[in-house]
Amino acid sequence: MARTLAPGQRSRVLTVDVDSGETTVIHESTEILYEAPNWSLDGTALFINGDGHLFRLDLDGGDPVRINFGDLPELNNDHVLDPDGEHVFVSANDWHIYRAPLAGGEPVRITNDNEDGRLHFLHGVSPDGRELAYIGLTADDNGVWAPPNVFVIPAVGGPDAQLTDDEFPDDGSEYSPDGEWIYFNSERARTRPGHAQLFRMRRDGSEATQLTSDERVNWFPHPSPDGSRLAYVSFPPGTEGHPADRDVIVRICNADGTGVRDLRRLLGGQGTMNVPSWSPDGERIAFVEYPINESEPA
Repeated sequence: MARTLAPGQRSRVLTVDVDSGETTVIHESTEILYEAPNWSLDGTALFINGDGHLFRLDLDGGDPVRINFGDLPELNNDHVLDPDGEHVFVSANDWHIYRAPLAGGEPVRITNDNEDGRLHFLHGVSPDGRELAYIGLTADDNGVWAPPNVFVIPAVGGPDAQLTDDEFPDDGSEYSPDGEWIYFNSERARTRPGHAQLFRMRRDGSEATQLTSDERVNWFPHPSPDGSRLAYVSFPPGTEGHPADRDVIVRICNADGTGVRDLRRLLGGQGTMNVPSWSPDGERIAFVEYPINESEPA
């Protein structure tokens, strides 16, 4: 089931200039809970999830316009544009990943029916468009979920390859602009349950390196188009997972994890910035906040 707004809550789609900190409200809704904005390749529109569908939101005004994908199952909030600029990869609530035309039309399923009953959650597309990085989640015969891991699969379909395999949750896998690295968040260095930090590894899963190390819980690293910076969502200490409606901070840092800077404090978390969120020119980031009863972020 698609997420919905709480009584008195709204979803507010914004962009922020990463150098000046100036924010711009692009759209507000008291009816649909919008999530996970990313940008058209020409920088003129955002693509956002809401009510189980994908919408195009032009930056020069107007309401979000739903994209018709025919019989595609209801979507969750994981969607990433194909580098060809004409297609989008989306995760559906049948737990598979599809490729579909951005102009609308019938999708093609990419992921496999694996023997382990794996659920697929898309997060990254390689810069050459040849490979997808996703998070795989499986349960044992008793319904106990194993920690999620990073997998890759050819963008046209084919055999999966597992890149991480440990007892700690990994999530938010996204490629660097040069295609050499995959950034992700992980609890592998945790000091308490839920204490995720940012990491990167080679495209084959080797050379995993920790980038952040602080008291907060850091999720969804998004490399800038030139690869010099990361944007991410920082949850309060003690948070487990990436829940909704928390007092979070949208942060930016250098690609090596240094130079952390706050861009916006807001009520959000899940849905705020789950997918690649940088404008093509690297000047702005798109995100969503969810104020309740007209409260404003501190």
